[in-house]
Amino acid sequence: MPAPEYSNMTLDELRPYLGAAVAEDAAFDGWTTRALTSAATRVGLDPDVAHLAFPGGGAEMIDAWFASIDGAMLLAVTPASLAKMKIREKITALVTARLTLLAPHKEALRRAQAILANPVNAKHTLQLGWRAADAMWRAAGDTATDYNHYTKRAILGSVYGATLLVFVNDNSTGFADTHAFLARRIEGIMRFEKAKARFTGGGDMNFSLTRLLGRLRYPV
Repeated sequence: MPAPEYSNMTLDELRPYLGAAVAEDAAFDGWTTRALTSAATRVGLDPDVAHLAFPGGGAEMIDAWFASIDGAMLLAVTPASLAKMKIREKITALVTARLTLLAPHKEALRRAQAILANPVNAKHTLQLGWRAADAMWRAAGDTATDYNHYTKRAILGSVYGATLLVFVNDNSTGFADTHAFLARRIEGIMRFEKAKARFTGGGDMNFSLTRLLGRLRYPV
């Protein structure tokens, strides 16, 4: 992106663009200040400004890159196209869009995973997984505000994270192994949602743990 457009951006606005730019250099230099300097120079931004955007180092750069993937996913899979799909197809399309966006940067992703696997970054890693899952569920039209809101995101975040681990090591044609893995995991999500709906009475969200335990102790 030309420097004149950057000059009018705040640091918050700059971060996703810079994160995406650093991903191109991170394959060779890792998520380091060297990669950040290289990316800034390449896109015509003052490296000193770029460094101000990421005082926390690599984890913050990765965060910004993933934020850029969130935005690009929403552009790649439009609301109009999603409206024609069933929920399983929506989630599959959204995860697949993310994989397509990440495919040119597999080595950068591998290096990002190594950083995020550090126990020091455990909380940050969970937040990133949650954010990705939330973006996908919202794009899919989910409006749950009760406990379903949390279970859906926790499960999809786990599935997405596991899929990325398969993806970075997948050398099959067209990432066939990754897509097969994803299909199996999404099938698991759908089975869980169906079982949960039966358990809660077909969508009755007034679930009572006390009532459940009472019925287990004193069956009708």
